[in-house]
Amino acid sequence: MTVLERRMGLGELADIIGPDRVVGVPVGEVTHLAYDSRQAREGTLFFAIPGVHVDGHDFAAQAVEAGALAVVGEREIPDLDVPQLIVERTRTALADAADAWYERPSTKLHVIGITGTDGKTTTAFLANEVLRAAGRRPGLIGTVAVQVGDEMRPNPNRNTTPEALELQALLAQMVAAGNDGVVMEATSHGLAQARVRNARFAVGVLTNLTSEHLEFHGSLDNYRAAKAMLFAEAPVSVLNADDPSFAYFRDRARDRVVTYAAEADADLRASALDARADGTMFQLAAPGWSGEVRVPIPGSFNVHNALATLALAHVEGVDLALAAEAIGRSPGVPGRMETVDEGQPFGVVVDYAHTADSLGKVLRVLRPLATARLIAVFGSAGERDPTKRAPMGSAAAELADVVVVTDEDPRLEDPRVINEAIADGARAAGARDGEDLYVIDDRRAAIAHAVGLAREGDVILLAGKGHEQTIIYGTVGRPWDEKEVAREALHAAGYGAGTGG
Repeated sequence: MTVLERRMGLGELADIIGPDRVVGVPVGEVTHLAYDSRQAREGTLFFAIPGVHVDGHDFAAQAVEAGALAVVGEREIPDLDVPQLIVERTRTALADAADAWYERPSTKLHVIGITGTDGKTTTAFLANEVLRAAGRRPGLIGTVAVQVGDEMRPNPNRNTTPEALELQALLAQMVAAGNDGVVMEATSHGLAQARVRNARFAVGVLTNLTSEHLEFHGSLDNYRAAKAMLFAEAPVSVLNADDPSFAYFRDRARDRVVTYAAEADADLRASALDARADGTMFQLAAPGWSGEVRVPIPGSFNVHNALATLALAHVEGVDLALAAEAIGRSPGVPGRMETVDEGQPFGVVVDYAHTADSLGKVLRVLRPLATARLIAVFGSAGERDPTKRAPMGSAAAELADVVVVTDEDPRLEDPRVINEAIADGARAAGARDGEDLYVIDDRRAAIAHAVGLAREGDVILLAGKGHEQTIIYGTVGRPWDEKEVAREALHAAGYGAGTGG
């Protein structure tokens, strides 16, 4: 479903943006907003955004040549024959313009934001299912999928939280499709870069916080502060009392705080955890209800994701017995602890784990399922936090029997440099090259190598890519499907389709 294009006067949009300075006379009718010069056309208001690799100011002339009638930027651009609105921060201006352009859609929706290092996607999926079981009709915006109306579709973008222009368009589509709210993954980038400005969060949910994205934020303090923006805005905060940063977020919450935990005292508390290969059972003690909850997703760490969902259900006034039942029926999340079975006598599991903490959690879950060896295949993304690389290698060497280090979106970095940094962490933890440590840059070859090593009773973990459909080299995303590549490797090794196995 598309939203009809609108028209607004440039002067009206200028009043909304509130530029510090105007070059030229802001007159004319705006028929399109864009921050990518390739999307500019006649009647466009172009937003020049400074980026990591390119600066939108350098492409403003191209946008004008394509028909842009004005430019919003953080500095005056010489030799442009169109009005320029000079602002302190273009991203903020874009968020305000997009909000007005799509008629402030978040004012017509109950917006729930979920943030944290790990668990956002699983919690968002569970929350969506619980709310729908209660008769609500939320939309969904997240890493894996987007739901508008009742249609769930894969998220084609790498940004979990869309840019402000796309976000407001999605919210407007949800309003038009009859959604009454939205469950949204709110990343630290999305919060810090004003992508979610004007989302008007009603509830903020925290999963956990570990070291991540320091290449962008610069420090753990800055990363945590970006996350805290959600709770400073939302009138209701759902917080993980087991998380080491709990007190930090509680102190920054705007108003009401509801807590959940498995260890600490909390409003909703899990006890008697019983972790099994197909999920975890626990007892919930909560205001007004206590009972058994089954999380049908492997990994005891998913108990916290379920608790976050149940705490959200509590603040939303959803019957907790109904919420627990909905969680028990959950089919899981694509790319999260998914198995690949082609009749081989060993396990193959695909997961999105891409930090030392999440990798360690998944390996601990898989350890009792491996009657023989646990083989970990993973990498670390280029142009992302380099401080997590050695710890990932160390965690894998300590918790797995065989470590295969490989590419995971090197981007413009040298893949071998990234992979050797991971391998150094594994070596420091005792891994030995050619014995229980292999560095194979090509991910397809690395997966094939792991399959070749595997014997009956082993479990192979393919971590880091999960649901993603591309692997990025340079600035180009090459098609990639982790589960399909695993199947191909298994077939080549004599298992599954066409092998008689």
